Amino acid sequence: MRRHSLIWYLNFLFILLIVVMVFAVSWYASLAVKGFHMDRTKAELEVEADLVARIVTSYISMGTEFGAAVPCEELGGLTMSRVTVVRKDGTVLCDTEEKAGRMENHADRPEIRQALLGRPGKSVRYSDTLREHFMYVAVPVRVGEDMLGAVRVSVPLTFIDRDMRDIRLRIFLGGLVAAAAGVLLSLVLSRRISGPLARMRRGVDHFSRNELSYRIPSSDIEELGSLADVMNEMAANLEERMNTVIHQRNEQEAIFLSMVEGLFVVDTDERILKINRAAGALLDLDPERVIGRSIQEAVRNTELQEFVARALSSEDPVGADIKIIGEPGEGFLQAHGSLLMDSSGGKLGAVIVIDDVTQLRRLEGMRRDFVANVSHELRTPITSVKGFVETLLDGEFHSQENTEKFLRIIAKQADRMNSIIEDLLFLSRMERDTDAATIRLAKSDVRGVLDDAVQVCEARAGEKGIDIEIESPETLGAVINPPLLEQAVINLIDNAVKYSEHGSRVEIRAKTGDGEVVISVADRGCGIEREHLPRLFERFYRADKARSRKLGGTGLGLAIVKHIVQAHHGSVSIESTPGEGSTFFIHLPLEISSK
Repeated sequence: MRRHSLIWYLNFLFILLIVVMVFAVSWYASLAVKGFHMDRTKAELEVEADLVARIVTSYISMGTEFGAAVPCEELGGLTMSRVTVVRKDGTVLCDTEEKAGRMENHADRPEIRQALLGRPGKSVRYSDTLREHFMYVAVPVRVGEDMLGAVRVSVPLTFIDRDMRDIRLRIFLGGLVAAAAGVLLSLVLSRRISGPLARMRRGVDHFSRNELSYRIPSSDIEELGSLADVMNEMAANLEERMNTVIHQRNEQEAIFLSMVEGLFVVDTDERILKINRAAGALLDLDPERVIGRSIQEAVRNTELQEFVARALSSEDPVGADIKIIGEPGEGFLQAHGSLLMDSSGGKLGAVIVIDDVTQLRRLEGMRRDFVANVSHELRTPITSVKGFVETLLDGEFHSQENTEKFLRIIAKQADRMNSIIEDLLFLSRMERDTDAATIRLAKSDVRGVLDDAVQVCEARAGEKGIDIEIESPETLGAVINPPLLEQAVINLIDNAVKYSEHGSRVEIRAKTGDGEVVISVADRGCGIEREHLPRLFERFYRADKARSRKLGGTGLGLAIVKHIVQAHHGSVSIESTPGEGSTFFIHLPLEISSK
């Protein structure tokens, strides 16, 4: 459909209205002027006819009919009109244009009939004699009550038509001038109306491009000005609401992206509508590539697929634990799902929140193992102490040799329980001091710490004929707490001595590299299987439980080492080959950040 501008419509309507009005006014004015001329001509002809009637009355009444022609010709010449005198029987007595004898009886002429009836008569018709239109006006000629005849005066209508053509031309020219003025006025008016409307259209274009700060200029026309003000107010309100919506959306997007928990949204067809980075990392997905894909296509986990279907079908929030298999190994996700509804209560989809609880599960397992290990480690000496005490109470204390033997065993088990408790208290203090950042660290000599640790362990190493070698620069230093680091190195050396064969060697090395100090303690013992290495620094964890207890360990030595190193902002690691030995590493930073 072809569109036209408002100016075109307004101008067309205005011009059409002007043309119609000019035509109507011209037509009406032409008719009015013509009627005026006709009435004036009739009145003039009546006056002339009355004058002629007065003149010819005496002639007709005296019977001197032919004498009446003289005044008729004179009056016809003076009035520039045709004068006809008729007797009451219709016989033409005289005529200023034709000879009376040649003219037919005029008794049937409408104006003559009316005049002979005693009242003026008028008629406009075509004259067969003179071949043009005439206006005829006839008046009666009478003396007293006696009707003598009639006098008819007529003029051709040619001069009226000529005057009317001139008048119509003037009216037409005046109408053209009025139409031109009207067109100009319509242009001005349409511009005054269309100008503000064009500005409003431009304003709406700005609004459609989200340029809501644009304001439409007001107009001095009340309706258009009010409309512009309303549109500006609407834009301001819309801008405020848009800013609020954008602000809320940005906040929601920031929250959505920064959530530690994984979150994704699915529609009723189980297609992923939105997913954050955390969910992508937990499910090993690319968030940008899975949008629009079904959960069955994106995630190859039947438990999660079934959970999504259950969340969409349940009216109440649902939850479940989901097992996942990834590269690091088996993991666990805790999932919560609830329906996503619109304002009218219609179902749009579901929101699924997932959280990685793998570490929590592992910690729970470690806690259970720790409780079991503590219980087991304490139960053994307690059982032993209780058993030997009961034996003594049963009468064995009468034997000095058995009593002394049993008391030594009880003392040994008491020392073992004391060692376990002291190690646990030490670990507790380490954790507390590390969390509270009360452990003081300073730049100190590492070689001195290693020498002191070796001195403590030399006696026990000498009992097994084990040599302890140190390889470290004399000037090597690091940011440390010497007593704590010495305790960590002692624990590693003590373990190395315990698990090394008689006459073997323990090597201690310290060096710098990649911004850290690395201290290693290597033995030539039995080594440790690979599957035990990740958990070796856990409390009470033993790779060889029977041998560890036989050697008198509490199961907390390596855990203490790990916590001491962590208090130094470092880390521990291990390399071990079964049958060849193990090497434990302490990694300490050269400098501690002040942050």
